[in-house]
Amino acid sequence: MFNDSGKIRELLQKRIGDIAVLVIGDVMLDRYYFGEVKRISPEAPVPVTRVTHEHATLGGAGNVANNLASLGCRVLLAGIVGEDEGRQRLDKLLADAGIDGGGLFADGRPTTTKLRVLGGHQQMLRLDFEDSRPLGGKAGTGLKNYISQAVRSGQVRAVVLSDYAKGLCTPRLCQHTVKECAAAGVPLVIDPKGSDWRKYAGAPYITPNLKELGEAARAEAVNNDKTVKALADKVRKRYNIATIVVTRSEKGLSILGDDKDVHISTTAQEVFDVSGAGDTVAAVLAAALAAGVGLTDAARLANLAAGIVVGKLGTYAVKRDELIAAVDREANDSQRGQQA
Repeated sequence: MFNDSGKIRELLQKRIGDIAVLVIGDVMLDRYYFGEVKRISPEAPVPVTRVTHEHATLGGAGNVANNLASLGCRVLLAGIVGEDEGRQRLDKLLADAGIDGGGLFADGRPTTTKLRVLGGHQQMLRLDFEDSRPLGGKAGTGLKNYISQAVRSGQVRAVVLSDYAKGLCTPRLCQHTVKECAAAGVPLVIDPKGSDWRKYAGAPYITPNLKELGEAARAEAVNNDKTVKALADKVRKRYNIATIVVTRSEKGLSILGDDKDVHISTTAQEVFDVSGAGDTVAAVLAAALAAGVGLTDAARLANLAAGIVVGKLGTYAVKRDELIAAVDREANDSQRGQQA
């Protein structure tokens, strides 16, 4: 249960619109073609999918931004896009969500796009359109200047760095962001990628899943409290990271830092699709920290949000009403438990 459920409800119902969060990272366009399969192609032994409808949504760092916007936060998004049809669709999605895309820069690569073909509820094919070369040049300089201005101006109260290893989160950009946030006293939440976390050194909050934590520690990631703590302590010491909030699938999430460790059980009723759950955790954690919510309650709220998202198909942004309802259920369940 929450230490202060009243403060959580007040945040979601009244104060969330006053919070501005900057999201930096690998912005993607997620496209879905839905259809039905009734026969095998005569051209090759593959199923023929008759497309019935399509859907596009914000992916990668865009999904982090979309989660924040769905909660009611003011959102600034910074990243790299192309000058192509994907950018046009992306811009429309951002406008519809009320997300400020003024931090998006073009540097000659295509807009990163993932196209999925689904027959019924089964994903049959995924096509990736991307160029993952490291960010540099004028776009890199422009992005760093944009981050500095946004953080130093005081207009944002938290920053999320969402790394999908698509070239944007170079060591130089990551360290620039860590130092700017530290100097301004702005909470920074990093959703990491890869085994080398030197580029995240000095970060206050980092949110890996269990597999990513094991890769960073270069050790087997067994999903029990003792092992998770040992891995987190090893990585924290190596990279001077203040707090690790690790998501652990069916075992919820754990907070590992200088204070006492906290293990929070999952709230998911049914796991349908885990894609995007890490984006949701990073987004909700950052929003709560920006509002002055304590770390444990912020992580509990993020855990509730992730429990909602994994029950949905495809990339999904949690809605404020859904999260309020989940907070109410948590409070009611706790009250019934105390009365029993």
